[in-house]
Amino acid sequence: MIVGKIVGNVWATRKEDSLKGLKMMIVQRLDPCTDEKHESFVAVDYIGAGIGELVLVSRGSAANKALPIPNAPVDATIIGIIDQMEVPEN
Repeated sequence: MIVGKIVGNVWATRKEDSLKGLKMMIVQRLDPCTDEKHESFVAVDYIGAGIGELVLVSRGSAANKALPIPNAPVDATIIGIIDQMEVPEN
């Protein structure tokens, strides 16, 4: 799983039929230990997260399994909204 912050929306008028009705968000990957920001990517949001929220994202084949749509062409799915994180200092 990846920790990220939602930084934007994606709208696509024309897309694969199995993606109709799914919200797509731009997520910026974060390193929770260093607060370093990494690349951004598009993820399907099936749980109703919003811009500015910290989220858990599943990628690869696990991302597809998180959706109720079998064989959807998805490689990143938002699977949780983070309420709080605790990272011990070294």
